[in-house]
Amino acid sequence: MATTRAALTNDDIRMLVKGATPDERALAAHRLCRKIDRAELSEEERLQAQEILRVMAADAAELVRRALAVTLKTSPLLPPDVANRLARDVESVSLPVISFSPVFTDHDLAEIIRLGGPVRQMAVARRPKLSSKVTGLLVDQAPEDVVAAVCANDNARFSDLALQKALDRFAKSESVLQAVAYRAVLPLSVTERLIDMVGDQLREHILDNHALSAERALEIIVGAKERATIDLVDQAGRTADPKAFVTHLNRVGRLTPSLLLRALAHGHMTFVEWGLAELAGVPHHRTWLMVHDAGTLGLKAVYERAGLPSRLFPAFRAGVDAYHGMEFDGRPGERERFQEHMLQRFLTSSQAVSREESDYLLDKLDRLAGFKARAAG
Repeated sequence: MATTRAALTNDDIRMLVKGATPDERALAAHRLCRKIDRAELSEEERLQAQEILRVMAADAAELVRRALAVTLKTSPLLPPDVANRLARDVESVSLPVISFSPVFTDHDLAEIIRLGGPVRQMAVARRPKLSSKVTGLLVDQAPEDVVAAVCANDNARFSDLALQKALDRFAKSESVLQAVAYRAVLPLSVTERLIDMVGDQLREHILDNHALSAERALEIIVGAKERATIDLVDQAGRTADPKAFVTHLNRVGRLTPSLLLRALAHGHMTFVEWGLAELAGVPHHRTWLMVHDAGTLGLKAVYERAGLPSRLFPAFRAGVDAYHGMEFDGRPGERERFQEHMLQRFLTSSQAVSREESDYLLDKLDRLAGFKARAAG
């Protein structure tokens, strides 16, 4: 090994083997590791260099073994048997290698996870690259903080099953739920489950950054915003300034076609009139005439001017017609009865209501039925 010995120097090797103090041997180990990592070695020289590294890994001084671990933690030249020996060493030696060494196989990492304890598991969780096999093991076996760390590692690959298991094990853990929510990519099944487990801030992040089915997205958006706005519409019906209310909603981007359609299905016609007037830029009295036009042209004209989607117009038409066919009867509970009848008429009259809208309206009918049952009780 003349070439390698010349590159490494005989003095360095002699100091490594015979150095009087750990400090001297650690300095020699550092120099040797740097030179081994940078040298162009033949196969024979590489094998001999590995033997030198094994001598370092067996040194009684922690300082020497740490010099080896830190200097070659990212090197592909570290022999796998040496890497695994260092991984079982004290933490000051093992953690640099576990955290970064590219020579570990999935089987090696699985053994570290199984036997190494939480500190070493955390080092595995934060590695620059992890397979789905390794992340699955961490999710199965590691404590909460380790699972949160691996879920936050976007260079770690996950199976759908492993992410679901993380949600199963740590359904109440804010750190795990947040780590999953902030992953760059999530499977649809995980996103749609996670959305029901988190608070408003994380829910907004998920809606903005992850894919959801159209049905689920609509349900969530309406649940978080438009259903709350419908409650405001109920209050607005008792105020004297619906114009200001719809102007505010339009300014903040919440005067949506879906909101107007659902308000119509609830029988909030005054709100719908003012909403159409706001979007169309038409005075309310003219909007009222067009909405309640006995013919077929008025509603269509103001609807189109408001820029609402043509696919929803048949539903709006059916809703207005249903409204005109209903009357308040003045008896106790008339508001709930009117809404129930309105929703039933709307659902049965309109062929244009989407599945998402139908599900929402049916849910509202269920709630009204619950109200009636409580009132009767």
